[in-house]
Formats: sequence, C-alpha cells, structure tokens
Amino acid sequence: MTSESHFPAGTDDRTLAPPPGCPAHGLGPGGLHRLYGPEADDLGDLYEKLRQEHGAVAPVLLHNDVPIWVVLGHAENLHLVSTPTHFSRDSRLWKAVQDGTAGPDHPLAPHIAWQPICSHAEGDEHLRLRGAVIGAMSTINHRTIRRHINRATQLLVNRFCEKGRADLVSQFAEHLPMAVLCEILGMPDEYDDRLVQATRDLLRGTETAIASNEYVMNILIRHTARRRVETTGDFTSVLINHPAQLTDDEVSQHLRLVLLAAYEATANLLANVLRVVLTDPRFRAQLNGGQMTVPQAVEQSLWDEPPFSAVLGYFAKQDTELGGREIRRGDGLILGIAPGNIDPKVRPDLKANMMGNRAHLAFGGGPHECPGQDIGRAIADVGVEALLIRLPDVELEGDEDELRWRSSMSSRHLVELPVYFAPQAPQDVEEVPSISPVPRPRPSLEVTTDEPAAAPAPAPVASPVLPATPEPVRRLGAWQRFLRWWRGY
Repeated sequence: MTSESHFPAGTDDRTLAPPPGCPAHGLGPGGLHRLYGPEADDLGDLYEKLRQEHGAVAPVLLHNDVPIWVVLGHAENLHLVSTPTHFSRDSRLWKAVQDGTAGPDHPLAPHIAWQPICSHAEGDEHLRLRGAVIGAMSTINHRTIRRHINRATQLLVNRFCEKGRADLVSQFAEHLPMAVLCEILGMPDEYDDRLVQATRDLLRGTETAIASNEYVMNILIRHTARRRVETTGDFTSVLINHPAQLTDDEVSQHLRLVLLAAYEATANLLANVLRVVLTDPRFRAQLNGGQMTVPQAVEQSLWDEPPFSAVLGYFAKQDTELGGREIRRGDGLILGIAPGNIDPKVRPDLKANMMGNRAHLAFGGGPHECPGQDIGRAIADVGVEALLIRLPDVELEGDEDELRWRSSMSSRHLVELPVYFAPQAPQDVEEVPSISPVPRPRPSLEVTTDEPAAAPAPAPVASPVLPATPEPVRRLGAWQRFLRWWRGY
C-alpha cells in the first residue's frame, strides 16, 4: 500500500502495534488482521469478520506484514476483474514490489513475481499471449480427453479397488488431474508423485515453495526444449508453433500457468465434490435419483467451496474507489473468490440450490478469466461419475467432523478423505466403467484338434417345449446416446 493514511486504523506507522491487554492485541501493525499464521487458520470466519468490520473491501496483511486490500463483495470482485483501465495484474505496479517489501525472497514470490505470461500482460501483448494459449487449447479434442480421463480414473481405481479402503485425496483427487494434464501437455513420462507434491507445495507459500517452483520449472523448460526439436500434436507443440511466435521462456512460463492453475483447481474440485456426495445425504440422493447430474453437482460445489479461495493479485493503475474505499495508485488487491461467492447480497440463503447458475467467481472473470475451465470441469465430471459407478457403495470412514483441512491464502483443501466399500475386481482400463465387469465375449471361431470329437449319445426324446419369448432389447434414446458420445464412451 502507499504511505498515505487511508487505512481505517488511521496510522502511517506500520510498526505500531496495540498495547498489551487491548482487544486487538496480537493483530498486525495498525491493528490489521493477517491472512497468514494462527489467526488465519479459518479464513472463512476471518473473511466474515472483515466483512462485518469493513464492508465489501477490507485492509489486511500478507506474509511479512505486507499490507494489501482483500475484496469481499461479489459485485466489487466483478468490477475488479472487469475494469482493466483501473486494475492490472502486472505486479511491477505494486508499491510493495517497488520498495522491496514483497521481493524475490517473499514466501509468496511464486505468486507475486511478474512473469511473461498472458495473465500478467495488458493490451496488445495480452492479446498476443492469450491468443496463443486459446489457440493451443482449441486444438484439444475434448472427446479424446474425456476418454483419457476415464482411462486414468480406471487405472487409479484399479490400484485400490481390491482393498475395500482408500483415501480419495492422496490416491485419487491429487493424481487424476496431473495424469490428464501431463497427457495434454505431451509429457506423460514426467507424471509422478514428486511432481504432484512439488506442484501443491509451491502454491502454499511454505518455506520450500521457491525450491518446489524451481523443480517444476526445470521440468517444463526441458520439455519445451524437447518439443522445439521434436514437434508433435500436443498442447506444447501447438503453443510453440503458434503464429504469435512465443519464445522458449514464454512457452515454459505458460505451461507452468496451465499446469498450476488447472491442477490445483481440479484437485480441490474433485475432493470437494466427493466429500459432499459422501457426507450430504440429500446431495447423494439427488444424484442417485436423477434429479441432479454430476456436472450440476460440480457447479454447486464451485459456489460453495471454490477450488481457489483467493487470487493474488490485482494492482491499482490510478487512484480510484472500490466498495467505498479509497484505493491509491500502486495499491495491491486480492480477488476474494470464496467470500465473494457467499456475499449476502447475492446469496442471502446459503442453503439455496445454485444449480444452473454460473455467476460464481471460481474461474475469475473479465480479460483474465480462466481459459481452461472446461477441461477442469470435464476432469471432475468424468472422474467423479466413473468412480461412483465403479464403487457404488462407497462410504466415508469416520465422521465428517474428523476430516482435516489444509488452508492457505489461495486455497483450502482436504488433507484426506478416507472411505470404505465392497472390494471390487480390477477392470479393463479401456472399457466403460461398470458395477460388475462384463466378461469379454468368446470368439465365434475356436481352434480345435484335427481329430473330430466322438458324437454324443442321442438324448431321449422329450415333449417339445416352446422357448420363452425373449425380452426385446431396449434401444437407448437419442438423449442417452448423445450423453454416451459426449462422455467419450
């Protein structure tokens, strides 16, 4: 933030702390709330406290007590992302970056540092870079991808289906998105547990986040160099050969953007949808009864538990006003997705059904709206449906209250989701998932020995019995055939 006195605390001294015994004791400089540390264990409660104290836009502190605004209102967040004349994603405009308080050694440096990517660019440069990304995404065959999602789901379920128990976070939700994304990017051989762990770590702002970021970037840089020499039809090759003529650095940085955003969002979305299905009887009954489809369940989850709870950040290009607050040029702002989704002005009743309503903030909006959201939805739709078909009796092991969460400023995700079910036999990964695997039909011709078998003795003649009339085969209707085609079966 700038040095002007425009915080509600009314002080320019960022080292000033409340005296011992004061109700605000333990808060940050100026009596501001921190979005990290012990106070931020439950950011949902903190956001609501901030909404009551400050309204739609509130002053807070990031790691190392760097001041910033967090936007809590739904309308205010939409204004933030949809007004590029006032707000930019270029972090070089931020006073905290300019004065070094949010420098390269900051725990959130992987989020803050400017990169040559479309989400940080403006104007013609933004159009050039985003055009290349969208152009590469337009070549993705969604039917083929849905088949690969199904295949990857079957592979993962086969690993634990015979045991009758599993953790659907570490054994499923954390792996399915990475397996699919590595296939899309053309680097399936790079998919392993370490890549999964490094990707999650660098998004948390931990002490090892910078090292994890370097590990991921080294993989992507090597992959870009390989594809520059050996072009195929994958996303990376199309990005390299796009008329926008991206440099190797631009290509690898955009691969990082796609990998991180799509992976974290989809891993959280998978876990959230499965948790609700397992813990809310009404939710599961609607799915089983046909009143709700998996895609509708996914959309409801995007309102209630968005994969990214907040995005850092946007930066003021000029003095302006937002939510009744004076925002000065160079101020930083956080896109508050989770608090915006439960803004009482748009959701006075949080239990109301939001199916069919896509006005949530889960994928941002404006010029920087997530271009790959349909792939994330497809991974969640196909993955959840295929898993529930394979394990129709899956149940949560233990009580919902025993579930543990890991929270950071950017996201809140389950640590584990233990379940139990009747053990199932592994299935052919190329087959459509089913509750009971159907044996393959025997070939019409079978090889026999050269010598004919002895003719069987004639059976006694019995009174003729007319065969029962076979049940007519029920053909799928047009809608069912369309759904099977759309899901890649």
